[in-house]
Amino acid sequence: MNPARLPLVAGNWKMFKGQAETRAFCAALRNRVPARSDREVAVFPPFTSLPAAAAALQDSHLAWGAQNMHWEKQGAFTGEVAAGFLVEMGCRYVLVGHSERRALFAETDEACNHKVRAALAAGLRPVLCCGETLEQREAGQTFDVLAAQLGGGLAGLSPAPGLVVAYEPVWAIGTGRTATPAQAGEVHSWLRDRLGQQLGPGGSAVRVLYGGSVKPDNVDRLLAEPDVDGVLVGGASIEFDAFVRIAGFAPPGR
Repeated sequence: MNPARLPLVAGNWKMFKGQAETRAFCAALRNRVPARSDREVAVFPPFTSLPAAAAALQDSHLAWGAQNMHWEKQGAFTGEVAAGFLVEMGCRYVLVGHSERRALFAETDEACNHKVRAALAAGLRPVLCCGETLEQREAGQTFDVLAAQLGGGLAGLSPAPGLVVAYEPVWAIGTGRTATPAQAGEVHSWLRDRLGQQLGPGGSAVRVLYGGSVKPDNVDRLLAEPDVDGVLVGGASIEFDAFVRIAGFAPPGR
């Protein structure tokens, strides 16, 4: 196993779980999920629940992160959160450019680039999300879309410790449809080559996660693909037993 590509299991809770639920979930997760050297596990609660996650997971082997951030350190940006604020709450990771942010809030590749840069400067590990819609996939535009998103989101950057990319085909998010292991493997292999070309030496060692209707019954097959370095889990991550199983701490079928 390449130490630079330590598998990451990340749970994106979206707009679910207030502080009380977060505190209980994280406390149970800490008790159920032992430390392992072959993978990393992280949860991404809503902003208001980050303090509860931090309190429950403090001094544990589990990580937590935020679902979004602004690229400025401070200023007149009502409703936004700066990277420094996330660092103060103990966040290790931050999601950037999730498909819902792109589709619902018009987040651009340029904005993603600003956020990735600001996150790295603050000591956070950005998880840059990319992926195509069903229409784009059926039109044969998958790799063109990914090239544009990587090209814009990582413009001017070189390989940086902690940088993560997540491939999340939009057509597989919350739909119950999942890319087959072969489909995911093909795209991840292409992404790894592209990262090497764009970022230079070391770019191909950037961790690339798969996200899109990841569930207990498909995670093993997805993770068996050599270029899949972990998963970004959506709906299943808010279900305790499902997330524990996906994280690899329960026997298959449990």
